[in-house]
Amino acid sequence: MKILENVIANKNLLFTDASTGATTPVGTLYRSLGLNPVEKGLIFLYNDNQLSSIEVLLNFYGTAHAIAVLGQKLHSEFKERLEGEYRPKYIFDPSRDEVQGYSLKEFSETVKIFAKEDYQPEVTIHPEIKILLSTSGTTGVPKLVKLSDENLYQNAISILQYMPILETDVVPLNVPINFVYGFSIFTTNCMRAGRIVCTDKDIMQKAFWDEMEQYGYSTLGGVPYLYENLNRIGFFRKNSASLRYMTHTGGVINAELRKTIFNYCHEFEKQFFAQYGQTEAGGRMAYLTTDGLLEEETSIGTPVNGGSFQIDPETDELLFLHTSISGGYANKLEDLSTYEQPRLLRTGDTARRGQNGLYYITGRIKRIMKLFGIRLNLDEVEFILKNELEGNTFVCLNSNDKKIIVLYDNSEIDPRIITETIKNKLRINPQYVRTEHIESFPLSQNGKINYPLLQNLQHENI
Repeated sequence: MKILENVIANKNLLFTDASTGATTPVGTLYRSLGLNPVEKGLIFLYNDNQLSSIEVLLNFYGTAHAIAVLGQKLHSEFKERLEGEYRPKYIFDPSRDEVQGYSLKEFSETVKIFAKEDYQPEVTIHPEIKILLSTSGTTGVPKLVKLSDENLYQNAISILQYMPILETDVVPLNVPINFVYGFSIFTTNCMRAGRIVCTDKDIMQKAFWDEMEQYGYSTLGGVPYLYENLNRIGFFRKNSASLRYMTHTGGVINAELRKTIFNYCHEFEKQFFAQYGQTEAGGRMAYLTTDGLLEEETSIGTPVNGGSFQIDPETDELLFLHTSISGGYANKLEDLSTYEQPRLLRTGDTARRGQNGLYYITGRIKRIMKLFGIRLNLDEVEFILKNELEGNTFVCLNSNDKKIIVLYDNSEIDPRIITETIKNKLRINPQYVRTEHIESFPLSQNGKINYPLLQNLQHENI
């Protein structure tokens, strides 16, 4: 297990609980639960980026188990459906006091894990599968990407070729590790940095800035929304002495903000890395350095070390080649018996290569948007609305990755019910949902709703 071996080799690495200051060296943390290294099975780890979640992850990484790293805030209904489908051997979820069919066992003074009663393995999990990560963020029941230790290690090595991590760095886990971006921040910094600060605070909380002052964070990572908020609170107008570099992924940063970040970096001698990645690639696929911020907004830079891009001549789809490409998807337990790594990854994005050698994203093939870095399948949002609101017709559209537009043709529907349903089921704030009544939906020649026309009309109205 190369990831864990390299983390353990970083002997001076410390893990700190941000709220208490309690600190544990890596040599103690990774084997604190006394697990059997040859024990096999599947564990669901519902993560909150707290020290206990990281402790469970490192301990189980050192065993033969496959680990599904999921968000602790996932809707309870989706948790139940996932657990019913996969029937994991263990469940780590501090947000629950009980899980039907499981007994809560104490593995240490701070870690309790649900163990399945009368567990019997139903399938042989493929030995290459180490980590399972969701592709769909908080939207519905996630499809899981099957990642091997080798996938994750090769991507981490590629990132370390350009990321300026130092052994003195103090790194906050302000990006959830159940997203591949957060997971790659975690692995690369565990391999090189000096301290990982486990925190569930976000930048809009005063407590986060208190922690930054206390621990002296060396880096920050986030999606465009994070940097938009940093700009609003005046972050880029003054120096943060401990901060050396920032990273970004999950969508386009607008041109004005890119200039602001560029000027900030040059004035205060910081670095900024805009990155492009997907879960299926094991993390990052391309990066753009600080000077590249003055390029066109859609530039993703150049491929990471060891990787390469191709562009499909017929569709303009961007194709990625790298040893970090995952071994396929899992929608049910039986899918964990296979691991089939393709030669290349179809990203679903259309792109072009500039004369300067940089790559530029020109669009998306499928109806997937990134709302503040969380990938949302609009078809799935429609499905949820139709199920919850008695089969009424809804069309969900993307408003520049800033809002979901929901169109409906039944005038008797209260639009507040739509926003509340999305809030309750998907945990999306109503301010990021715009509802609009339409007299009738335009149809294409084959009788289906004309989505391209509706999307174009919405663009004209933005």
